[in-house]
Amino acid sequence: MIKDDCIFCKLANGVFPTNTVYEDEDFRVILDAAPAAKGHSLIIPKQHFDNVYDIDPEVASKVMPLAGKIAKTMKKTFDCDGVNVLQNNEPAAGQTVFHFHVHVIPRYNDDNLGLLWKQNETNADEQARIASALAGNIE
Repeated sequence: MIKDDCIFCKLANGVFPTNTVYEDEDFRVILDAAPAAKGHSLIIPKQHFDNVYDIDPEVASKVMPLAGKIAKTMKKTFDCDGVNVLQNNEPAAGQTVFHFHVHVIPRYNDDNLGLLWKQNETNADEQARIASALAGNIE
């Protein structure tokens, strides 16, 4: 399905021009219009899925291999020190465009992008309760 009012549907399907890095029958990979770093790319499915909650499992199974291909290309092209593969869901997690997409961002030891988080402390009993709650709700 393609949504008429979705900008990423239009970008992924060639309605609007993009700086395309890669394309196949399921995805278009484009340079981000507001990049965190040189080469920051977006993997966008050509079909519309709002987020990870509703992406088709067959399409989802192709995302990480493609992200790996793009990451290896970035490493070769830019000689970066690392790569972030990032996917946001809902506003609380930073999603601003409601069409599933994956960011692939080249990283450098001194880039100061701030994409890391503070690691919190926990204890074994709390971790066991959390794991049990999650395991009991997997569908």
